[in-house]
Amino acid sequence: MTRNIDRAKTFYGAVCGWQFHQWDVSNQMPYVMFSPGPDVKGSVGGIMEMREPDFPPQVPSHFMGYVSVDSADDTTNAAVALGATVIHGPEDIPKVGRFSILQDPQGAVFSILQSLNNDWEKEAPAPGHVSWCELLTTNVDDAFSFYAQLFGWTIKSEMDMGGGEMYRLVSCPNSPSEGHYGFGGIFKMPSGLPTGAWQYYIVVADLDAALEAVVANGGQVLNGPMDVPGGDKVAQCVDAEGTHFGLTT
Repeated sequence: MTRNIDRAKTFYGAVCGWQFHQWDVSNQMPYVMFSPGPDVKGSVGGIMEMREPDFPPQVPSHFMGYVSVDSADDTTNAAVALGATVIHGPEDIPKVGRFSILQDPQGAVFSILQSLNNDWEKEAPAPGHVSWCELLTTNVDDAFSFYAQLFGWTIKSEMDMGGGEMYRLVSCPNSPSEGHYGFGGIFKMPSGLPTGAWQYYIVVADLDAALEAVVANGGQVLNGPMDVPGGDKVAQCVDAEGTHFGLTT
């Protein structure tokens, strides 16, 4: 979600090696699909231009992930019953599926998708794909309870972050592509952030080169690179518009 699609294409093309494909969404906001290779069928996400009044100036550019569900309507209703807020939907996307945009009780925004294709990854994510998701939240226990009840997620394990704070590794039952440590983590967000949020890590072939590209294209490296359990290296960054994201290899 960005206010400048061309700038986003330049930045992520250089950093992640993504290639871009215009998608026809007549009478809607401009939308571009991106993929690790030249085939649009291999797309792993999209770039949407945020325009007022749907997106007021105070809404920052951001990544938004989708959770696969069997029924967008049923899951939306269940989320509301658990304390979530509906930002948009449920609504149909032609030839794609039915989706909703939701905000969890701690303020983090996410989406759900009832796909028409069910063509999900069945192998470990390759360069250009998202491999890890993190939820920064005000209350780890309450946040996990919400997602566990809504999606059936479970705790894989926990890591001590010091100061009495734990990093909770989360698993999705029957996921065909998650790794040994699950698919993501939940931890208490640092002070100073306005609300809870999801952060997504993109796989790159050469982390050092990708971080050089971040800086060369107007972004910043906030933290890292650093080693994490499992032998990977990660870094947290912001792009030229201030969008938070992670890189891993």
